[in-house]
Amino acid sequence: MLRGAALRVTRPRLAVLTAVHAHPHADTVSIFGAVRRELPEVSHQAVYDVLRAVTAVGLVRRIQPSGSVAGYELRVGDNHHHVVCRSCGAIADVDCAIGEAPCLTASEDQGFSIDEAEVTYWGVCPECLAAPANS
Repeated sequence: MLRGAALRVTRPRLAVLTAVHAHPHADTVSIFGAVRRELPEVSHQAVYDVLRAVTAVGLVRRIQPSGSVAGYELRVGDNHHHVVCRSCGAIADVDCAIGEAPCLTASEDQGFSIDEAEVTYWGVCPECLAAPANS
């Protein structure tokens, strides 16, 4: 993946991609923790730099639902959407509702060439629904 995107293959880049794969939608702090378990010497800045680089070349997608910290995922290029729990903040993928990307047609494109639509569904996840009301 890295070579195909004209990026050098480095241990920090491999560790970040592995962490994002293992923890879809994880935030930077969680990714950093996973990378540090594999590479104890890696710095916060190195993880930020890798995330920026792999996002810029399209290997990783950065998502940031309103009111949430940014999360990262490897599922790119398919214009899928997300559902977010209002209670615990859990995020899950939701396939595109209709057809090909951008899968929604704007009523007015204002002259833009629209190639992606981002939809965030909000609700309460099954775990939070099942939790006792006073916990």
